[in-house]
Amino acid sequence: MKALETELVPSLYVNAWRWLTPAVIGASLGTLALAIPSVRELFQLEGLRWLYILLFAFLGTGALTPLMVQAGHHWNLVDTPTERKIHVQPTPRLGGLALYGGFVGSVMLNSILPDWMIAILAAGSLLLVVGVLDDIRELPASVKLLAQVVAAGIVIASDKVLTLFPAGPLGDAANIMLTLFWIVGITNAFNFFDGMDGLATGLAVLLAGFMGVVAFETNQAGLGWLAIAMIGAGLGFLPYNFRGARPAVIFLGDGGSMFIGFTLACLAVKGNWADSSPIVSFSNPLLIFGVLIYDMVHITVERIVTGKVRSVKEWLDYVGKDHLHHRLERALGSRQASVAMILLLTICLGLAALALRHAGPTEAVLLLVQAGLIVAMVTLLEVSGRRRQ
Repeated sequence: MKALETELVPSLYVNAWRWLTPAVIGASLGTLALAIPSVRELFQLEGLRWLYILLFAFLGTGALTPLMVQAGHHWNLVDTPTERKIHVQPTPRLGGLALYGGFVGSVMLNSILPDWMIAILAAGSLLLVVGVLDDIRELPASVKLLAQVVAAGIVIASDKVLTLFPAGPLGDAANIMLTLFWIVGITNAFNFFDGMDGLATGLAVLLAGFMGVVAFETNQAGLGWLAIAMIGAGLGFLPYNFRGARPAVIFLGDGGSMFIGFTLACLAVKGNWADSSPIVSFSNPLLIFGVLIYDMVHITVERIVTGKVRSVKEWLDYVGKDHLHHRLERALGSRQASVAMILLLTICLGLAALALRHAGPTEAVLLLVQAGLIVAMVTLLEVSGRRRQ
């Protein structure tokens, strides 16, 4: 086994020569430079810790991704096209490892790791491992769900829960169950969106961006740093995953999409969204994650009403092209247009969430009504496309 590894690993570097473009070389050298303690201290002294985190995550992910492309092809860890998939050529699915390396590296070098951040990183690492194993050898949906519940339990055990219900035995139990449902639900909903080039990564950048704005507005530096690390890692991965009309050279895979979805869900739990009103505090993450929540509710209701699923097990095992990006592609006639529409919809809802934080009761209601109308318009567009088909 050791002889085989000795033979395979050097060949990765030999075959990776075509990826050694000036951009990749620059990213690698930039990552090494940022890892120097004196360079890191200079950023901190200048009050640019956020920029350091962003640059390290961006350059680190950008430098690691080409190696993951070669590793995926070399060990045949590729996503092979089938009838239920939309890509047309075998594509490596180890992108999550590159993004994870850039993200975690930037957070670790930031030198500040409170207990809640360690819990999120540890639980997210568990899901990354399970997801990569699923990418290598498909695991039952129940195994992945169990891993998600365990990961959510790790975060809850660090005393990070939603506080929608009042304190007390019943209220505390309800808050724990709501937190579990939120984390597992958002993790799966985000995983479902990893179905078109650039979609999941673009969503990760936008969702983290809106949460980062709230974090720094409310003096939650730790939360903001995690959000910035996710933005940088996503931007470093995006050029390989979204290339316009050309196909992606690598996918996030289940490991990457579950890790991102879980991390973003946990940031929402950790964040203090509004001091003045519980309604605003609850509505903010609902708007920022509105696209994910809308798709999850839509497919669940439709699958039950149409008889496609009749049990929780059938729902977990069901695979189909009925998600928002699939429905918009049929309506708009273009995958790129579908991705653009979803990202624009996310921006609209995210901006509404930011405005909601500073709005009075009347303005808050109007913003929520506006968000509902936007979702209704998208639904009408989907129905029109379905009838045309």
